[in-house]
Amino acid sequence: MLSAVRSYLLPIIKLYLLGFKVLLVQLFSRPFRLPVMPRQDGKVAIVTGGGRGIGFEVVRHMARLGAHVIIGGRDEQEGLAAVRRICEEYKEAKAGVMLVPEGRTEDGFEQHFGINYLGHFLLTWLLLDTLKDSGKCGHFSRVVNVSSSAHCIGEIRLNDLNSCQCYSAHAAYCRSKLAQLLFSSHLHQELQRGGFPLSSCAVDPGMVDTALYRHLWTPLCLAQSAIARLLFKTPAEGAATVVYAALSPALEGECGGGYWANGRREMTTPPTFDPQLQLSLWETSFQLLGLQ
Repeated sequence: MLSAVRSYLLPIIKLYLLGFKVLLVQLFSRPFRLPVMPRQDGKVAIVTGGGRGIGFEVVRHMARLGAHVIIGGRDEQEGLAAVRRICEEYKEAKAGVMLVPEGRTEDGFEQHFGINYLGHFLLTWLLLDTLKDSGKCGHFSRVVNVSSSAHCIGEIRLNDLNSCQCYSAHAAYCRSKLAQLLFSSHLHQELQRGGFPLSSCAVDPGMVDTALYRHLWTPLCLAQSAIARLLFKTPAEGAATVVYAALSPALEGECGGGYWANGRREMTTPPTFDPQLQLSLWETSFQLLGLQ
C-alpha cells in the first residue's frame, strides 16, 4: 500500500517542482526570437496537432513561407488507424496530451504513451522511406518531435509501458516524453550511420499558454489560467524553436539532431544517451505496433 502511494505521489511532486523551476528560468530568460527563415516553396510538412496552440503557429509560419502543410489531428481515444490514414493521404496523429485521466486508445494503449509516443513513432516509420528519398545533400528532410523538460524525471519500464501496475497520469506523461527523446536520438544515430539525407531532433517549447494544461487538478487549473497570460510563453513563442529546428539552414546535415530548447541545443539526462535502453524501446515499439 505504501509503495503504491509513493509511486502515485512522487511523480506529482517531482513534476510540479520541475514546472516551478522551469517557470522561474523562463521568467528570467529572454525568449528566443526566430530569425528570418528561407522560403519553403515546393516543400511539404506534416504537423500533428496543427489545429490549435503551438501546432497552429507552426502551420501558420510554414504556410507563410510557401510550404504545403498537412495537418494531422485526432480525438484523444482514437487509435493508430488515424496515423495510417495521414500516411496514405500524404503518399498519392492529435497533438500531445498531458495528465489525462486513465484511459486507453482504441488500440488498447495508455493514452500518453499511445498518443505522445507510439503515434509519432508509427507516423515516422511509415513515412521513413519517403523522407529518405525526399532529402538530398544540403537539403535534408527533418523529423522534429515536440518533447518536454518533463522527460528528465521520466522512467522507462519496458515491462509496464502501458502503466498497468500503478497508474499515475504525471508519471505516464513524463514517461512518454522520455520515450520521445530516446526514439529521436536513436533514429538520428541510425540515419547518420546509414548516410541518409534525413535528421531527427527533439524540441522543448517551454511552458506555453495552451490547452495542454486542461487536465490539471481543478485548483491548479484555475491558478494556471490566472497566471498563464503573464508568465507563460505565447503559442507563437513556443513554436519558434520548433520552426527553427524544422527549417533553419544552420541545422543542416551533421548540424541537425539533438535536443533543443529556447533556440539552443541542450544536454539531457543520462538515460537519454543509454544505447541499450534506446534499442530496447525501439524493438519493443516495433513489437507493439506489429511492424517488421
